[in-house]
Amino acid sequence: MKKTPLYVLAFLGLMTACTDETTVYSETQDDISIEKSEQALENSIVYDNAGVLDIMDESTLSGKSSLSAKADLAGDYPLTLVAQVDVPSYSSARNLTASHVYLDGDYAYVSYNTVEDGYAGAMDIIDVSNPHSPRVTSRLYYSNADINSLQYSNGYVYFVGGVDSETSVRATSNSFLGKIPASSGRFNMNSGINYAFQEGYNATDVTVNGNSILVTSGQEGTLSVYNANTLEVENEAPFMDLRSVAVQANSIAVLDASQGVHVLDENLNVIKAIAIDSDFGVNTKRTLDFAGDNIVVAEGSKGAGVYSIATGALLEYIPILLNPTEVSISDVVTNAVAVNDDVLLMANGGAGLCLSEEQSSSTDLVGIIQLEGSVNYVATKGDYIFAASGKEGLQIIKLNRPDESLATRCAQLSAYSGSSNLNVNANQTLAYRGAKRFKSVTIGGDLLLCGSWTVRNGVSINADALFEMNGTFVVGRNNRKKNITIDSGATLRVEGNLTIYGDLVLNDGATIEFVGDDSVVNIFGKVKKSGNVTVEGKFKDVRNKF
Repeated sequence: MKKTPLYVLAFLGLMTACTDETTVYSETQDDISIEKSEQALENSIVYDNAGVLDIMDESTLSGKSSLSAKADLAGDYPLTLVAQVDVPSYSSARNLTASHVYLDGDYAYVSYNTVEDGYAGAMDIIDVSNPHSPRVTSRLYYSNADINSLQYSNGYVYFVGGVDSETSVRATSNSFLGKIPASSGRFNMNSGINYAFQEGYNATDVTVNGNSILVTSGQEGTLSVYNANTLEVENEAPFMDLRSVAVQANSIAVLDASQGVHVLDENLNVIKAIAIDSDFGVNTKRTLDFAGDNIVVAEGSKGAGVYSIATGALLEYIPILLNPTEVSISDVVTNAVAVNDDVLLMANGGAGLCLSEEQSSSTDLVGIIQLEGSVNYVATKGDYIFAASGKEGLQIIKLNRPDESLATRCAQLSAYSGSSNLNVNANQTLAYRGAKRFKSVTIGGDLLLCGSWTVRNGVSINADALFEMNGTFVVGRNNRKKNITIDSGATLRVEGNLTIYGDLVLNDGATIEFVGDDSVVNIFGKVKKSGNVTVEGKFKDVRNKF
């Protein structure tokens, strides 16, 4: 059987144990291995491009930025790239790509497959409990299978892929569901891996709903519901070409590339059919997600479609904002969508990662996040975005939303809405709350910023000036280092998290003061002290630069 871009057509060495409803398999582990080198796991985290992320808005992309007053304003969404995770590579797999990401608590679970000839895959567990220092804590390799999707629940990772039943003497069909124990960020191979098979060319997506595991399989496949403990089939329904499944309350939504979206009840009865005539491609990953009373669908070259669950009506299309000339038109497609509160993210392949805001009656485009690589999948939860970007690997992005308690303390301040080049004159005292992206900050008087802020270029605190920050403040990028410079008689007062992708320059007579017991400073360059300087207060020095 021919290898496809998304799905697994590989043989797994299996031993069988039969029930009346399904066939459950236990893995012999001959084709599976765990990465034992802690150094290899540590080296998987890369900070080369870490730092402040810019967002290219519509006016910039259209070449009209010089005519737009908006281009000179500080931008919303002060995002930062925390780190990248290199794609796993081993003897039988040199071209893996991230296929899916699932977030749970302090951990991200990532699956990998290969789009070229041959069959190989992997799964990672990444500890993101410390936003300044993510760690790959466990990695599992498959030498003969791609993994297309995964989810963690109650001490187990459930993952789906496929086998080639034409070459396997034991597989009853191509699609499989796997279950492996995992705890404290580690895969546990001691208890083995259990498998179950279902109809369909390949298993494409998996989600956990209570004590049930829902799995979709591709062409001529099914939506199958398994018991999470036994992997026995509890219910199933046939579909022509399922790509994705999502659950909200008592509703189940599946994307059938041959017809559109079906909304099902808990018994898999269709309660709403939403016809979609988009070309979803052959054997390509496409996802859908609930967004309140609506469903957002990744529709390839059309972008993302937003549909009413109640009526099935198309509410709007969110187009692909960027159409780069150097990228093949076949790679300018919306592969996946993800919703986080009022933020909608679109993984648009070679056209990048698009961020939009959901308003009461429409969706407003914000722009394209400044990332490298072809964005094939996106997941988001809490304050994080995880973007799977082809050969660039997994990119971990922090939204830097203001802390709620901070917002309460600073509620009396005015929200900032001024220039992206913030300049405080020597005779000025200014104070703002909010979350913005700056190009530069120069302080000659007194400035208080409460919230989350990023600065693409440097920060200058001139002689005798005072800069107080409460919350999160990030300057520069690792590949474009920028400094914070504090001149004679000037003071930088920090309460919260200060990150500098560059140097902290303390000139003679300068002061940096940390307020409270929980402040954190993360400096990727050096602390440069000239003459007599003052460092006061308690703080956590992430990289021991003081």
